[in-house]
Amino acid sequence: MSQNICKKINFNTVTKIIPALTVLLVALSVSAEDKITIRGSNTIGEELAPKLAAEYKKAHADAAFDFEFKGSGYGIGALMGGYCDIAGSSKPVSKEQEEIAQIRSVKFKEYAIGSYAVSILVNAENPVSNLTSNQVQALFTGNIQNWKEVGGPDAPVHLLVRDPVSGTYLGFKELAMANLDYGANVQLFTNYLAIADAAAKDTNAIGYAGLDLAQHAGTKAVSIDGVTPSAETVNAKKYPYARTLRFYTDAQKEPAKATAFIDFVLTADGQKVLTQMGYAPKP
Repeated sequence: MSQNICKKINFNTVTKIIPALTVLLVALSVSAEDKITIRGSNTIGEELAPKLAAEYKKAHADAAFDFEFKGSGYGIGALMGGYCDIAGSSKPVSKEQEEIAQIRSVKFKEYAIGSYAVSILVNAENPVSNLTSNQVQALFTGNIQNWKEVGGPDAPVHLLVRDPVSGTYLGFKELAMANLDYGANVQLFTNYLAIADAAAKDTNAIGYAGLDLAQHAGTKAVSIDGVTPSAETVNAKKYPYARTLRFYTDAQKEPAKATAFIDFVLTADGQKVLTQMGYAPKP
């Protein structure tokens, strides 16, 4: 008898739960289908993608986004696996990734959306106005610890860098430091503006920031190997501390929602967001 009761309870419970689960699963499915799913580069995901999405939603109130940024390779892999609509990457697709894509019948469609770049900032009172790329590497790795070694005053070098959780912390190591470790006793900051403000107050400081802060009050951006940081020098491939940012889709399966968002990013309004955030817009 107890078994019959259990069976009855289980059956009644199931008959009540199934409709509710069906409604929930349908809702989740619709929600997932409506979202623009982007995976990939920390450089894109840290601040740029959320800002672009926020601007896009001003004219597309119903748009929804699903972000996850764990690196360019992660985004490309997710795209090939069919787990996202757009892969954000700070690196071009590799030959190996192309070969895997062919096996999986994925055809990459590339959109260059602009360039990530960092300017090297020092205090406005610092007489140093140009550094070689080798000197920058030596300064940030701690191999040069006194400004007199690069034509400055006899004073200790104070390093201002982004916090380790930021994409920039690693990105700058790749761009300027040959992936070597930062020097000891660095001062860590959560954003570029804080670095620029600190450099303005410290005559012995050196740090980095976006192109929008290259003329921040109390600081100056030094040229690197004779090249000043600007959108023009970045797009001309002359300035060394820059990399092109890309969106990738599967050309054969690119959903209309992804196309619409990418189209916005490439418009004057979308490119204005990149400029305001210190990136170089697409030429």
